[in-house]
Amino acid sequence: MTQREHGADLDIHARRAITPQGERSISIRVRHGRIAELAEYRPPVERTGHQSSESPDVPSVDLGEDEVLLPGLVDSHVHVNEPGRTEWEGFATATRAAAAGGITTIVDMPLNSIPPTTTVEALHTKQDAARGKLAVDVGFWGGAVPENLTALPDLYAHGVYGFKAFLSPSGVEEFGHLSATQYRQAAETIAELGGQIIVHAEDPNVLSEAPPAHGTEYANFLASRPDTAEHSAIQLVIDLARRTGVRSHVLHLSSASAVPLIADARAEGLPVTVETCPHYLTLTAERVPDGGTSYKCCPPIRDSVNRDRLWSALRSGLIDCVVSDHSPSTPELKHLDTGDFGTAWGGVSSLQVGLSAVWTEARQRGYTLADVVRWMAEGPARVAGISDKGRIAVGADADFAVLAPEETWNVSATALQHRNPVSAYDGAVLHGVVRRTWLRGHEVTGDSTPVGVMLSRT
Repeated sequence: MTQREHGADLDIHARRAITPQGERSISIRVRHGRIAELAEYRPPVERTGHQSSESPDVPSVDLGEDEVLLPGLVDSHVHVNEPGRTEWEGFATATRAAAAGGITTIVDMPLNSIPPTTTVEALHTKQDAARGKLAVDVGFWGGAVPENLTALPDLYAHGVYGFKAFLSPSGVEEFGHLSATQYRQAAETIAELGGQIIVHAEDPNVLSEAPPAHGTEYANFLASRPDTAEHSAIQLVIDLARRTGVRSHVLHLSSASAVPLIADARAEGLPVTVETCPHYLTLTAERVPDGGTSYKCCPPIRDSVNRDRLWSALRSGLIDCVVSDHSPSTPELKHLDTGDFGTAWGGVSSLQVGLSAVWTEARQRGYTLADVVRWMAEGPARVAGISDKGRIAVGADADFAVLAPEETWNVSATALQHRNPVSAYDGAVLHGVVRRTWLRGHEVTGDSTPVGVMLSRT
């Protein structure tokens, strides 16, 4: 069955909607899961069963005055971990959490599943594990590791959106990092394919010279992942983009002092894009409590001055998108009992709360929902190369999120759809409640039947 055949018919009327042209009052006609028509807002005629006056058999929804219609968000950086580490997360729980957070498309990272997505066989294994479980649409990144550099063309031909590489140890033995020489080989191959390499950019030599993380004080962990590790690795990414022409994407930028490197690369016309994450934009090192290992991630959450500079880079367009880097684990692996930053798993669980977290901070800084949509829907779709997602436009998939931007909610980790009740946002009060989510015209809020499909670059 094709993606189009999975779609439904629907009419939506919104006094406020975020489109590529800005905020508008619109009425939308959805047919076969795609946006067929956009018009100025017109209240639907009252009919029994809330049916559309234009199409009596088509459901019609008139949003409330306190609600804003957004395109379904796209999160191109999610660790689902199934198969192999499904106790950490899984396709069923991850995609339900995504839908609850207004996200209608995710792209799964090639680790920390077992096997990692580094061969065609492993890709098929992962797709088999996902089948029938998806509340939202899911695409897949491939991995570039020392063992598979000659096999990248075959994996790319099977539809992965690009290749993730680590320049420093990944944290799991089955997904090795690339040396500078191996990275160049991967970049040359991927450039020949016309593909994209996405990079965890920290220099292992700088990390090895830093003091090791230990104990419950966050400052010790922060010192173990210095800014210079990102600078050095990002410079390598830029140098290889210049030398090979490969499209290069810097993952989860945490160090704002590396932004001038990006600015210079852009000025030179190099094909380099950058993302950051909600936790780097909303949390600060000063507020991480002793033993607060739910905040541990690599690269780390830095100080408030750094956070302000990341926001400035977003404003200027030097950062292309905001994605979750949802990297969950079991509570035991977070070592919540000892609070030891040296031994705890590094990763922030934020898939369901990312939109609200970013909007809460953005509204205080004078940004609009149109800005948030540009960062969290249009930007990730463009970076990943998913052309029919992330915008409200004729011909695009009918993926929507209904947000009540002024309503607040208290985050409780135990109430989130994530598999494990661990979140750095536990106890936070956030603005922006996602009330409903549609995927290709199907409502996917709550415990609806999974209608998500597996996406392919091809």
